[in-house]
Amino acid sequence: MEINKIVLRKMNLELKSPFQTSFSIQTDRDFLIVELHSDNHIGYGECVASAKPLYSEETVGTVELMLEEILIPALLNKKDIKHPDELNDLFKPFRRNNMAKAAIEGAYWDLYAKENNIPLHQALGGTKSQIEVGISIGIQESLEDLIKVVEGYVNEGYKRIKLKIKPGNDLTILEGIRKRFPTIEMMADANSAYTLEDIGLFKEMDNLNLMMIEQPLAHDDIIDHAKLQPKIKSPICLDESIHSLEDAKKAIELGSCKIINIKIGRVGGLTEAKKIHDYCASKGIPVWCGGMLESGIGRAHNIAISSLPNFSLPGDTAASSRYWHEDIITPEVTVQNGTIPLPSSPGIGYEPNKDLMEKYTTSIKEITPQKVFS
Repeated sequence: MEINKIVLRKMNLELKSPFQTSFSIQTDRDFLIVELHSDNHIGYGECVASAKPLYSEETVGTVELMLEEILIPALLNKKDIKHPDELNDLFKPFRRNNMAKAAIEGAYWDLYAKENNIPLHQALGGTKSQIEVGISIGIQESLEDLIKVVEGYVNEGYKRIKLKIKPGNDLTILEGIRKRFPTIEMMADANSAYTLEDIGLFKEMDNLNLMMIEQPLAHDDIIDHAKLQPKIKSPICLDESIHSLEDAKKAIELGSCKIINIKIGRVGGLTEAKKIHDYCASKGIPVWCGGMLESGIGRAHNIAISSLPNFSLPGDTAASSRYWHEDIITPEVTVQNGTIPLPSSPGIGYEPNKDLMEKYTTSIKEITPQKVFS
């Protein structure tokens, strides 16, 4: 595929309601869309980095710099790429910056699928016709508020409820939801807010029949998680700790977790996500796809990767209307009884809405091979 233009589009979308985790409250989202233009198609990728380095060290600004100065020149200088998997090796010499790598690699995967007239999920080797999805709910002002929110999503048919927790807003909240909804599939996401001194708290959570406790300890830890997991019944799911296949191998070997959350941006792209998926499948470790408040473009990539067979637990890929007043794709992602059908159109299967793309664009850069090598 000959790429004749790359567009970096900074965008901003306002959330329908604030989304609170243990480390931040978001009311809107700054993000970057990468467009790869060939003679016949445009491939779209989304950067999931935030405006500030709170979830990871990357930001929208660092990603833009990394793309312009390192990754785009590397891609344009490589003339004999036959398959998107090759980008994983092409970018490997450049350390970390996984969200930057995933944004341009995702656009390349979309372009590749469109050029070959196949859906992205088929290009990835997906086996499903639909995926099951859950919902991620931020910290609310009160238990009563949370109950109302949970009840709404349960009535919509979501297959799993994820509740964000933090110290001082954890056990009582989880107990209240479990009492009100005794049979729902429920998990807790701590976003690295606790330490091994909280083992007693996690043992109390064992009484709540949780699907999992996600990333309870430090964001860069696998050792302490390996100490915690044997002491509690609830499965630990690692998120922030897993940045690569090698991280996943070490965590599984140490017994740090029983489940892994694969986020495309966090692990550096769809190819690395596939590798982690395949390895976890060989070790009997189920995986699921986490969300990063993506627009419809990033959401479409999540839907595609979730079609692989070992994505056996509902992911965070909720409907577009969960977060946005209006999404930037047509049609918007919708959920029926907790499931999303896999699209049949080539590429990501959703068409970017050009009017809305322009409406929410805050700045734009066009990069051509001539500019890069002049």
